[in-house]
Amino acid sequence: MNSDRSRIFLITDHCYSVNALRIGCVKYFNARPLIRGWSGEVEFDHPSALCKRLADGELDVALVSSFEFLRNPIYRIVDDVSISSDGPVYSVVVAHRGHFSELEEIELDPASQTAVNLLRCLLAELNVGARLIRNIDLQSVRPAGLQPAVPAAAEDISAGHTGKMPMFQMPHRARLLIGDQAVRFRQTYAGEFQFWDLGEQWKQLTGLPFVYALWLIRPELADAKSIAQRLRELRNENLANIDDVIADTVAGVGDAGQRKELNREFLVRYYRKYLRFGFGEEEKEGLKTFAKLCAKHGLLEKCDLGFDPVVTHETNIQGAPPGCVTLQLL
Repeated sequence: MNSDRSRIFLITDHCYSVNALRIGCVKYFNARPLIRGWSGEVEFDHPSALCKRLADGELDVALVSSFEFLRNPIYRIVDDVSISSDGPVYSVVVAHRGHFSELEEIELDPASQTAVNLLRCLLAELNVGARLIRNIDLQSVRPAGLQPAVPAAAEDISAGHTGKMPMFQMPHRARLLIGDQAVRFRQTYAGEFQFWDLGEQWKQLTGLPFVYALWLIRPELADAKSIAQRLRELRNENLANIDDVIADTVAGVGDAGQRKELNREFLVRYYRKYLRFGFGEEEKEGLKTFAKLCAKHGLLEKCDLGFDPVVTHETNIQGAPPGCVTLQLL
């Protein structure tokens, strides 16, 4: 067997190259330091689409919303790797005009279960009574079979109409923006809107980091430790060469105007100031707190999270006492 464990893994009873591993990753700038340089094929999509494919067994490994694990804790987690923030995150925000406490409605882009449920928890804890509206015309990802009322409405989020919904520019209406869409909107309309940063609000509420995404591995995948180790090594390599990651990111932006906005100076701040890529004790405590708040506000069944380095799938499902979910860390 090839000794290069970063390229060869055992899956069931056979030996496969990384090209046989079905791996998915969120298609946002914030994931570049975790996936750049992976030698096999990667399927890029929005978080909610990846969560469904992972749950359906169409992917073996995926970088997806942390809420997916809380909702369906059958997976194993790659330890020490996440997309997190310890304060403002910049790219998960509510864009609004006027006083936030006076908002009546917030339009949701449900591309990320985590962002939507984090917003629900924050509004409940802060006693903000804004109504949340799911609008498929505003999603950065749309469920299969659903089409926008106006073509390209999801991309042209600054338009004076929003499909079947009233105008976003009304003073008591706001919008949840995530990922690259949030970055571009902020840089284009910085002088026209205020931005309620969910990472900043979480930090003020709890004093803890917030975990947006984790690498999750299907329970039936063998030799998961080797896969997890390679993903950690890849993160380490990219963070050690972050200037190369930034150069590749800027070069990969197709539109010249967007390249000007997403320049090196911004990405240096984004990767080094706003984002964290570890999953240490503080991040784990933040995830535990998120789970408790989700249960408190009816978004999850009540449970307490524990962390266990044991790899076996049975430990996660059967070994924990009632009301407790043991996270398998690889």
